[in-house]
Amino acid sequence: MPDMKPLYESNLTSLKMINKGKVRDLYDIDDKHLLIVTTDRVSAFDVVLPTPIPGKGRILTETAIFWMKKATAILPNQLADDLFLADVLTEDELAQIDGRGMIVRKLKPLPVEAIVRGYLVGSGWKEYKKSQTVCGIPLPEGLEKAQQLPQPLFTPSTKAAVGDHDENISYEEVVKLIGEAKAIQVRDFSIALYKMAAEFALERGIIIADTKFEFGEDENGIIHLIDEALTPDSSRFWPAKKYKVGKNPESFDKQYIRDYLETLDWDKTAPGPELPQEVVDMTIQKYQEAQARLMENP
Repeated sequence: MPDMKPLYESNLTSLKMINKGKVRDLYDIDDKHLLIVTTDRVSAFDVVLPTPIPGKGRILTETAIFWMKKATAILPNQLADDLFLADVLTEDELAQIDGRGMIVRKLKPLPVEAIVRGYLVGSGWKEYKKSQTVCGIPLPEGLEKAQQLPQPLFTPSTKAAVGDHDENISYEEVVKLIGEAKAIQVRDFSIALYKMAAEFALERGIIIADTKFEFGEDENGIIHLIDEALTPDSSRFWPAKKYKVGKNPESFDKQYIRDYLETLDWDKTAPGPELPQEVVDMTIQKYQEAQARLMENP
């Protein structure tokens, strides 16, 4: 991918912006459609950093669309097929977002982040060392760091506003939030999506250690996959050839940025620190390699 001009925030005057998230800018199109612009902003520890990663938004958009289309055998998704970017944006606006936009149908988001963990790493590993559980779920003795779990775990969290931290919640709390029928669907869809993607990615040399999904429902209560899915921003991708139980593998995702930030004297509250050019360059290389492995291989 050639060098791209970074897009830290979008400015589309022909549409009304209705929400600015950590990474995505959301615009209203009409009664049935929204435009999601995935910028080159990056967040870590729930703080939006001041340094963009040029081209990241395009990679995330293309990767999310790829996975959503691939997942249609499991459930429907938010992608609109009756309206196109050129129908709603000027030429200048199309050039501004440069492949970072997707038109989606308006759906009612469910107030849950559906996290699936396939490997024992990150906060799950820290908790396991203390209590032999992950998000309160008991696990067998003797598991090691980065080890594959006996089966994927559904470990949901709340969906926090910008600047707030997501909080892990139990399955029972999901039932209280959205009802048992929807909770069962969200859990089962999440596990099925993870298993499908993990198998596909492994054939291309990538281990998906964990990931998160978001869901919305239409006017008939039918659940759809929304937001982003299985991107380097929402997943932990490891190169399979370098994977070893007992140590933190290298990654194709923004864990590289988190690891750099952990070396700084920063309290993980806003404002975040600027990223050096070498960290920016290495991050986009990792994202590009993950995309190439997933989308270009047969």
